[in-house]
Amino acid sequence: MQIVREIEKLLGPENKKFVQQLVGGANRSRQEEALRKNKPVIVVGTPRRIAEISVAGKLHTHGCRYASNSRTRGEEPSSGPAQNSETVVKKRVERQTIMVSATVPFAVVQAARSWGCEPMLVQAKKVSPLEPVSRPPGPVNLSPGPNPGSDLQQSDAVSESLPPTLKHYYCLSRMQQKVDTVRRCVHALDAKTVIVFMNHTRQLKDAVYKLQARGLVAEELHGDLGKLARSTILKKFKKGEIRVLVTNELSARGLDVSNCNLVVNVDLPTDSVHYAHRAGRTGRLGRKGSVVTICEESEVFVVKKLQRQLGVQFQSCEFVEGKLVIQEEK
Repeated sequence: MQIVREIEKLLGPENKKFVQQLVGGANRSRQEEALRKNKPVIVVGTPRRIAEISVAGKLHTHGCRYASNSRTRGEEPSSGPAQNSETVVKKRVERQTIMVSATVPFAVVQAARSWGCEPMLVQAKKVSPLEPVSRPPGPVNLSPGPNPGSDLQQSDAVSESLPPTLKHYYCLSRMQQKVDTVRRCVHALDAKTVIVFMNHTRQLKDAVYKLQARGLVAEELHGDLGKLARSTILKKFKKGEIRVLVTNELSARGLDVSNCNLVVNVDLPTDSVHYAHRAGRTGRLGRKGSVVTICEESEVFVVKKLQRQLGVQFQSCEFVEGKLVIQEEK
């Protein structure tokens, strides 16, 4: 629905009928009626619902000239009428397909080659043919020892997906003091819109309570919340009524808060791809942003591996008397 709202803003109130949502979970009969009545020129929806309505003959995709997949992850299409929408609209030879992904793992390369002819890779700094990949490159291995599955192309793709305006820091803290370190970090950087990432849903509520007790307006966001609750929290966060949003991986992909100026990793991301998705929540549209990873001393090797893989500098820091202080590397 976020994409629909943005398109409606561009079209203006008088042309809102020319874009139609086809998302799963909504009333299908009403969606089909809107298609018949308004004859929209832009359809935004989930693959399964688009496929269902197309197979039923209510959405004619043979004349579709442009198809865009905004969150490409390279999943294999399922069989039957609920197959991936890309297979439904691929019959027109001259159709242009646009696949958008924060990173370019092997599965995305495979999907691009199967859905398009001679695909081009458009990155922030260049446009080039999509080179073949002989084997699936794995993400960064964050455990000690070699990482035989890593691949240079994967590393470059992940690195180039990071906004160039970001500053990356890491701060040492004991496990029991990590949430308080978040508080000191927020005040030291004077951040007004903050996303805090933790790995486990059960930790979120406790972290929110601790931050609220110290005077920060904070809320949790995770998949166990109802649709209305999630929507309300996001609206308040975007309006600035909530300063700190504590979440798990749910918000790492697709969450668009243009004025977010700080991302804090209380728990380490599992690999470089997850780090890129988290970090990408800030520094958008050329704005400055900071990413602070809070870790224990035994976890510093993970930060060093991320630094090597991503090709960015992680500065060691601490928060003293309300200020961020850069520490010299030992």
